[in-house]
Amino acid sequence: MINELKNNGKFWKYLTNFWAIIIYAAIIYDFIKDNAFVEFLGPITAIYIAALAIYAGDKEFERWHHSHNKRHPGEMFVAAWTILVVGILILDFIFNKPYKMPSEVISAYIAVLGVLAITKKSKSLYNEDIEIHKGR
Repeated sequence: MINELKNNGKFWKYLTNFWAIIIYAAIIYDFIKDNAFVEFLGPITAIYIAALAIYAGDKEFERWHHSHNKRHPGEMFVAAWTILVVGILILDFIFNKPYKMPSEVISAYIAVLGVLAITKKSKSLYNEDIEIHKGR
């Protein structure tokens, strides 16, 4: 079963989604406990970003080799991260907590935005390439 997951790309999708849930929960817990979980955010963030990068890279590789036909919109990850970061900032302001948003959270948010930008550009270039080759 593991080999089947690895071969069709679902392995990286599931792993990325798993670590997304872990990091969201860790960030929320850290907020609730006023930075009591901050020392764990670095390793969790690194694992999440690595899984996301591999998943996105795998999807783009499949696209460019004409074996990617499913949609998994990266905008959903960006929307979730935006809601999380902005929500925490708003709640921190409203409740005047002693919480300080860890740099790992901002770095992860920037990395997610970067992955989306790169994959969108790759998709655009791929679509241009397909149109050029249709005209031949």
